[in-house]
Amino acid sequence: MIKELIVVEGKSDTIAIKRAVEADTIETGGSAVDRTVIAKVALAMERRGVIILTDPDHAGERIRKIVSSKVPGCKHAFIPEKEATRKGDIGVENASPEAIRHALEHVHTSFEGAPALIGIEDLMAAGMLVHARAAERRMALGNLLGIGYCNGKQLYKRLAMFGITREEFAGALAQIDQGGITS
Repeated sequence: MIKELIVVEGKSDTIAIKRAVEADTIETGGSAVDRTVIAKVALAMERRGVIILTDPDHAGERIRKIVSSKVPGCKHAFIPEKEATRKGDIGVENASPEAIRHALEHVHTSFEGAPALIGIEDLMAAGMLVHARAAERRMALGNLLGIGYCNGKQLYKRLAMFGITREEFAGALAQIDQGGITS
């Protein structure tokens, strides 16, 4: 049984989570996260802790941002887009039980206002910004580090927010550069 409550988008996500692990969920009911959902998440945070596991798409990111800004200290789990896609549909409900378990075993806790250990110049030198394959490289990096895909500005913030070290960053870059891009 996972101690924390897992924030998901809907009933199908809850079903997928329960196929993978024994856990309780809070469903947001979509991207319009209302006050009652935030109140449930805040209570869960006080009592048991919270893991946010939303779809690896724009709506999922929006929900993640809303919930984590209203309830600080949430843990974050990410499923790579390719592992959450079936027949062109992206969502937690499409992920295998193994992919869900892997995401939940590699959660990150956000620390708002954490100092950036990796600078913009590091991202530029690594081909994560202003590069012909920057989006692919960011996708691969996000998957390797378990922080999900994001644009360049958000990548800079997430690296700081999740306390990704220079060593972790360099190790992931080495994997990307040695094995080609695997997004």
